[in-house]
Amino acid sequence: MIVIYRPGTTGEGAPCLDRRILAPGRPIPAEAVWIDLLDPTRDEDKLVEQHLNIEVPTREDTDYIEPSELIYAEDGARFMTTRLLYKVDSDPELTSVTFILKDGVAVTVRYGEPKAFDIFANRAAKPNGCGLTAEQVMAGLMDTIIDRAAEVLQQVAENIDHISKMVFEHKADPGKRNAEYEQILQRLGRYGDLISKSRESLLSIERVLLSLSVAYRATRVSVALREEVRTTLRDLQSLEEHASFQTNKIQFLLDATLGLVNIEQNNIIKLFSVMAVVFMPPTLIASIYGMNFKFMPELEWQLGYPMALSMMVFAAIAPYFFFRWKKWL
Repeated sequence: MIVIYRPGTTGEGAPCLDRRILAPGRPIPAEAVWIDLLDPTRDEDKLVEQHLNIEVPTREDTDYIEPSELIYAEDGARFMTTRLLYKVDSDPELTSVTFILKDGVAVTVRYGEPKAFDIFANRAAKPNGCGLTAEQVMAGLMDTIIDRAAEVLQQVAENIDHISKMVFEHKADPGKRNAEYEQILQRLGRYGDLISKSRESLLSIERVLLSLSVAYRATRVSVALREEVRTTLRDLQSLEEHASFQTNKIQFLLDATLGLVNIEQNNIIKLFSVMAVVFMPPTLIASIYGMNFKFMPELEWQLGYPMALSMMVFAAIAPYFFFRWKKWL
C-alpha cells in the first residue's frame, strides 16, 4: 500500500498534510512530500523508484542488511534504516523501517505497523500539526517515534513499581506466595525482553538522528529545524539512560525474587530437618524395646510399657521446645 501526503489546508484554511491512499495504476503526485510504503508489492516499489529515480530496499534487504549499510547515500538520496518496536501490548517485535530523503521528498518503507506512524499521521492532518517539507516531516516523525518510546518505557516503569511492591509485600499464605513468585518471574522476564528490544531500537534511531543532523547541515535547512533534531537526540539519549536504569531495576527484582524463593525452600528443608530430629529419639527408644533379646528387665516390669511411651513423648517434645527456645522455628 502506498500512502501519499502532500501539503493541504483544513476547512479553516490552516496548513496541514493531506493524506490519500494511492489507487492502483495511478501516478504519484509531483507535490507529494511524504510517501509511506506499507508492506509494498514489487510494482509499488517500482512506481516509487521511477518517481524518484532510486532503488527502494525490499523486505529481504532490510531483514538481512549489514551494519555498514544501515545508513548510506546513493544517487543523491540518503538511506537510513532503523528498527522500531511494535505490537507492544501483545507480542513485542522489532521491525526494520527504511527512511529515504531525496529531492524534497521523504519516503518510508516498512513491513510492520509501529503505532508512532498512526499517531504522527493523525497529528499531521490537524491544523499546524506538522511542517510541510520533507525535512520537517522526517523530524516530526522522529520526534513522535521518540515520544512513543518514552510512553512505552513509562508504562513499563509503572508495571515494575507494582511488581516491586508484590515482591517485598509479606504474604502469610505460603500457597499464594509461591504462586505470586512464579507470576512475578514471568512478568519480569517479559518486561526485561521489552526493555531490551526498546534499547536496541533506541540505539538504531540514534544513528538515524545523527545522520539527519549531518544531512540538515549539508542542505542548510532552518536553524529551528536543526535545533529540533538536536533536542530530539537529547531526549533519545535520556531515554537510553532511563532504559538502562529500568534494566538494572529488573535485575535487582529478579535477584530479590530468587532470593525469596530460596528462603522459602530453606524453610521447607528446615522444617523437614526439625521433624527428623524430633522423631529420631522416639524411634531409637521404640527400636530398643523392639529387640528380641530374652533378658530385658523392662519386659517383665508392669509399668514398662507406660514408661516407654512416656520416654518417647518426652524425647519428641524436648527437641521441639529446644528449637523454639533457640528461635530456629
